[in-house]
Amino acid sequence: MSPSVAAGLVLALGSAAALNWGFFTQHGAASSLPPLSVRRPLHSLGLLFSNLRWLAGFVAGLAGWALYVVALMLAPLSLVQAVSAGGIGLLALLVERTTGVTLSRREWTGVGVSLVGLLLRGMSLAGHTATGRHGSADAVVLWIAASLVGAALAAARVPGGVGFGIAAGVLYAAGDVATKAAVGGGLAVAFVVAVLACHGLAFVALQLGFQRGSALATAGVSTLFTNALPILAGTVLFHEGLPGGPLGVVRVLSFAGVAVGAALLASPGDRPEVAEQVSLPAGAGAPIID
Repeated sequence: MSPSVAAGLVLALGSAAALNWGFFTQHGAASSLPPLSVRRPLHSLGLLFSNLRWLAGFVAGLAGWALYVVALMLAPLSLVQAVSAGGIGLLALLVERTTGVTLSRREWTGVGVSLVGLLLRGMSLAGHTATGRHGSADAVVLWIAASLVGAALAAARVPGGVGFGIAAGVLYAAGDVATKAAVGGGLAVAFVVAVLACHGLAFVALQLGFQRGSALATAGVSTLFTNALPILAGTVLFHEGLPGGPLGVVRVLSFAGVAVGAALLASPGDRPEVAEQVSLPAGAGAPIID
């Protein structure tokens, strides 16, 4: 592994820590605010940005995203996302250690399976360098379009905060794919618009999800989709090929581990979906457009 790739992975680890602490802090703040509404965007943004706790989480998230962009300039997309996937473990620890909430066996299983997927991902890198190359602009555009449709379906069809968490994860992943395309230089910088649009929509979905579900059911599920989909995109769009033989099998199993972990965290289980950490204000479970 080259020094630049190694540096990129270190930055990805720092990015994961900043992003997940930011998500956790934003969730705690947003879930205690009056209901947010897409019909009153300025009012909703005012509620968020006037809350110092939420603002601290937002700034931490921006710092994490900046580290992520630099990491993408140094290392392949799939490797960066593999390291970032470890953030789900940090999020689970933050929830249990600082809120007094005891995570269920199902939730810890979901976290554990996801982390095993990350470990397998690291094992699959042995003796293999996935340098990749620039992806087809048409293929990237098609991926982003499919992501927009999938996010809309998740928000509309999957109940509670989980649906918004899935939508946010799919949109953040699409933004990450567009980011990888944009840092390629040349005409690829046109994807900057897609980056801003996808991340903006993901931000809206995640904040709405925070008022409807737990941190793991919203930010946790979002993080796993954000990590898993770009790993797939790295192979499909940017030709960061699978290693041959047993390592290729391990790589596939690592992706499956992340997917299963997301499914376990998204499962309703025994705990009520909304407000496991704080009491939601009246009306916080209202539809996306109220």
